Amino acid sequence: MSSKYDVLVIGGGNAALCAAISARRGGASVLVLEGAPKFYRGGNTRHTRNMRCAHDEATEILTGPYTEEEFWEDLLRVTGGQTDEVLARHMIRESKDILNWIVEQGVRWQPSLGGTLGLGRTNSFFLGGGRAMLNALYLTAEKLGVEIEYDAEVIDLMIEDGMFLAAHLRRPIKGDTEIRATSLVAAAGGFEANIEWLKQYWGEAADNFLIRGTRYNRGSILKMLLAKGVQEVGDPTQCHAVAIDARAPKFDGGIITRHDSVVFGIVVNKHAQRFYDEGEDIWPKRYAIWGRLVAAQPEQIAYIIFDSTVVTSFMPTLFPPIAGQTVAELAGKLELDPAALEKTITEFNAAVQPGTFDHTILDDCRTEGITPPKTHWARRIETPPYLAYPVRPGITFTYLGTRVTREARMLMADGKPSANMFAAGEIMAGNVLGKGYAAGMGMTIGSVFGRIAGREAARHAKN
Repeated sequence: MSSKYDVLVIGGGNAALCAAISARRGGASVLVLEGAPKFYRGGNTRHTRNMRCAHDEATEILTGPYTEEEFWEDLLRVTGGQTDEVLARHMIRESKDILNWIVEQGVRWQPSLGGTLGLGRTNSFFLGGGRAMLNALYLTAEKLGVEIEYDAEVIDLMIEDGMFLAAHLRRPIKGDTEIRATSLVAAAGGFEANIEWLKQYWGEAADNFLIRGTRYNRGSILKMLLAKGVQEVGDPTQCHAVAIDARAPKFDGGIITRHDSVVFGIVVNKHAQRFYDEGEDIWPKRYAIWGRLVAAQPEQIAYIIFDSTVVTSFMPTLFPPIAGQTVAELAGKLELDPAALEKTITEFNAAVQPGTFDHTILDDCRTEGITPPKTHWARRIETPPYLAYPVRPGITFTYLGTRVTREARMLMADGKPSANMFAAGEIMAGNVLGKGYAAGMGMTIGSVFGRIAGREAARHAKN
C-alpha cells in the first residue's frame, strides 16, 4: 500500500464504491478504507434491496414512468418541505442516468415486484439484493485497480484551512500508518450504531432502539469532520427509523425484521391505546415514520394488532406473529391490559365505515368518530385467531451530516467550499432528507452523490 493517493475514500458501502469507481474511471489512483472486516463490509448497503430513480417510460424492470416532478413531489411530501431544493432536484435529475450507469458497473436488476410493496413503477430491485449489488461494485473497483483496505479504522484526520492533508489509520495486524491524498471522499455513514451519541438527543429511550444495520456505523468520521470545521446539516434527532420486530437482535437484523403489516390492522402502545393514523398514506411513502412514532411511546414499545383475515396480505418476517383465540388471550400474551385492548378494538370496529378495500390506492375504507382516525384501509378486527407483532424503533441511518454543494464538495463553517473534501451517502443525506423517508431513497443519495464526489475528487487531484 502506497502512502500517497490521488483520492482517499473512507467508507465501504454503495456511496463509497460509486465514488471509488467514478474517481478511478476519472484517471485517479484510489484507496478505499473500510473500517469493518471484509465479511461485514458495505455498511447498510448489505441490507438494501432497491433504489428509487426517475425515468421517463416503462422498462424491462419498471412498470411505468416516474417523472422528475413526481419524484420531487414525493420527496416534498415525506420531508414536509424540509429539504434543500437545489440539491434535491439535482439528485433527482442525476438519478435518471444512474439506472444505466450502475448496470455498467456490474450491478444487475430483477423484474419489478408486486404485492403490498407498491414499488413496481418507482423502484428498481437488485438481483440478489444489496449484498449482490455490493459484491458487483467491489469486483468492478478491484478490476479497475482501486486498492481496498479492510479493518482500517481512521482515528484522526489532518485538515488545515478546509484542506485535507492526511488520515491517521489504525490497523490491528499491520499497525498504524499515515495516508496522504490529494482529495478526500467521506462516505462512512451516519452514527446510528453509536448509542451514547443517540442518547445525547434521545435520552435513555435510545437504549431501547434496535439498529437495523451494521454496528460499525458509529459516526467517528462525521464527528471528526464537524470538529475540524466542516459545516453541519440536519436535525440530530431525525433519522430513517421504521418499526421492526422487538425480538430482533440489537444490530444487523436487516430487512427481514421489518414489518409491512401496519396498514392492515391497528397499532397500540403498552397501554393498549392507538396513537396514530395507520392508514395515512401508501406504505412506501409512510413506513419510515413508524420508528419515530414508537420511539415516542412509553418504553419505546408498540404492537401491531390484526386478525386472521389478513395474514397472507403482506410479506412475512423472520418472526411469527403472537396469536390468541380471543382478544383477552392475545392481550395476556403481550402483557397488555385485556380490558383496555378489548375496549380499543371494540371502539375501532364500531367506527369502521363501509367501503371497498384496495391496498394499492388510497381507498374509501375509513373510520368516523374516533381519534386518531384511520383514514384508509380500515377494516374490522373480528376474526380469530387475533394476531400481533411487538415492535420497537429500528434505526436505519441518521440525518445529521456534512453540508455539501451540487458537486458534493463539503462546505466549511464559514460558508466557503472545502479545497479538496467531498462527501456522499448517509454522511450527507441530511441535505436532502430533513425528515421522513421514501423507500429506496438512501441508495439514490449514495449512488448519485458517490458518482459525483468521485468524479470531482479525481478532477481536483488531476488538476
